[in-house]
Amino acid sequence: MHIAGIPAFEDNYIWLLTTSSNEHCAVVDPGDEDPVIETLESQGLTLDAILITHKHGDHVGGIEGLKQRWPNAVVYAPANEAIRLKEVAVAEGDLIELKNLDVTFTVLDVPGHTEGHVAYVTDGSLFCGDTLFAGGCGRVFSGTFEQLSASLLKLAKLPAETKVYCAHEYTEANLGFAKWVEPKSAALAERQQTVEDKREANQPTVPSVLKDELATNPFMRTQESVVIAAAEKWAGESLTSPAAVFRALRTWKDKDYD
Repeated sequence: MHIAGIPAFEDNYIWLLTTSSNEHCAVVDPGDEDPVIETLESQGLTLDAILITHKHGDHVGGIEGLKQRWPNAVVYAPANEAIRLKEVAVAEGDLIELKNLDVTFTVLDVPGHTEGHVAYVTDGSLFCGDTLFAGGCGRVFSGTFEQLSASLLKLAKLPAETKVYCAHEYTEANLGFAKWVEPKSAALAERQQTVEDKREANQPTVPSVLKDELATNPFMRTQESVVIAAAEKWAGESLTSPAAVFRALRTWKDKDYD
């Protein structure tokens, strides 16, 4: 399976999944149908499946237009969110087999950004929507801080070499906040330089690799002493759980950085 990002809006990525053996494909989180239709038609591709991670408009806005163009494409979407045109409701442990692409996805429940957010995992690749970003994580909207903390801890247990296909090009800004949390981190400084070089060359910084998130993303490091200390200093109180550390970090970024 081949994976390519279709840019949309100012900073979204719609993920296109293809195979060299035939013309069938799938897309993940098509917030806008126009760039998808243009890409698929230019490559002579037939859309088999639409995988949705959560309900926000910049992830679902293109479903109707794509269904009009490819009515046989099946829409997979979270069971616990109201998403128009959802055809197959998915939740933790479900398997999605796309025979024409010779691929099977496992569904993970990763709520927090929204109440029913899901992720799709296959063959060392994670499609995580807005739960985990390169260098950061999504804001808490209709979910809870506790949910999102638990979801990130769940993703941290995936194999370290897992490629992280998130939905936005936020990496450079995310690492700026990470530097606030761990200003002396050599791993973070090295990653910042790599990201800056890619952006100067107009190259995407995603997918990232999970091991790099575990080494430099503060929201994946809520059990590390240096991160706990930084969060406690900002919060002005002792933080006794990863969820409490996460809440402090996310609130800190929301109030003082973003």
